Amino acid sequence: MNNFFILAADIPQWVWGIGFIVLIVGGLILLTFGFSFISLYLQAWSSGAYVGPFNLVMMRLRNVNPKLIVLAYIQARKSQMDISLDELERHYLQGGDVLNVINALIAANNASIRLDYPKACAIDLAGRDVFEAVKMSVLPKVIDCPNPASGRQTIDAVAKDGIQLKVKARVTVRTSIDKLIGGAGEETIIARVGEGIVTTIGSSDSHKLVLENPDRISKTVLAKGLHSGTAYEILSIDIADIDVGENIGARLQCDQAEADKRVAEAQAEMRRAAAVALEQEMLAKVQEMQAKVTEAQAQVPLAMSAALRDGNIGILDYYRLENLKADTRMRQTISGEEDKSAK
Repeated sequence: MNNFFILAADIPQWVWGIGFIVLIVGGLILLTFGFSFISLYLQAWSSGAYVGPFNLVMMRLRNVNPKLIVLAYIQARKSQMDISLDELERHYLQGGDVLNVINALIAANNASIRLDYPKACAIDLAGRDVFEAVKMSVLPKVIDCPNPASGRQTIDAVAKDGIQLKVKARVTVRTSIDKLIGGAGEETIIARVGEGIVTTIGSSDSHKLVLENPDRISKTVLAKGLHSGTAYEILSIDIADIDVGENIGARLQCDQAEADKRVAEAQAEMRRAAAVALEQEMLAKVQEMQAKVTEAQAQVPLAMSAALRDGNIGILDYYRLENLKADTRMRQTISGEEDKSAK
């Protein structure tokens, strides 16, 4: 013992100072962790949900939030649910929302809805809000159809008489816990209801029938069983508003008439172009014939010269022919003037 004190006396003072500081810091850290563990331990013990100090330390080592697990365990024990700490830690490590699952189980138990812990965990890990699903089972949700967030305000459909109707509907749904895993969401419900509305209006002989009995749409759509394969059960479909839109049939007829008019005009233009082409072709033929006549007339003086040269006709015959031609032109001239005076 004396040797120990002698060796301690030989240690420099600054070493003692550093050791003292390290000791104080370590003590404060242990005191902080110990106080948090002690508070959780006392909270669990006073709530009737015993959690050992060793379990709290191991939670911290496993990177689990002890405060969250202890709070969920206390809620489960207070609600008389047989859920162990290991099950809560397992769901936490899998990335689940432990408190949300416990709250969902408590709400389901109070509402007499059959929901066990494994199914609740599976629903939570599937990305569904299990607590919100339980609340929707107790208090049904109203869905607007179409969804205003999609940018459309009404569902437009055309009856057989060509009149367009603009419809707004509200669908009351309740969550089906058994179909929540793998079931389709709200978008599918909205799409199916919209399809049913369009089909019902389109099969109506007149838009007046739809305006007189809007509940006809609801009954027809409900009868189709649109909630099949979804995570919801449709309780009712209510027509919130229905307005008359455009006369689509008349507009289509006008468009068709305009299209037929354009086709007729195009065909008439084709016929006109063909007639113009044929006229030009005839004019070309006339010019060709006139050229041939002129060519033939040019051969007459040559023939006369050849006849005179060969002695086939005499000079007197030639002059008689010229006189005959002059008389003919004179008669034609006189006849032309008489025709003009008669007019």
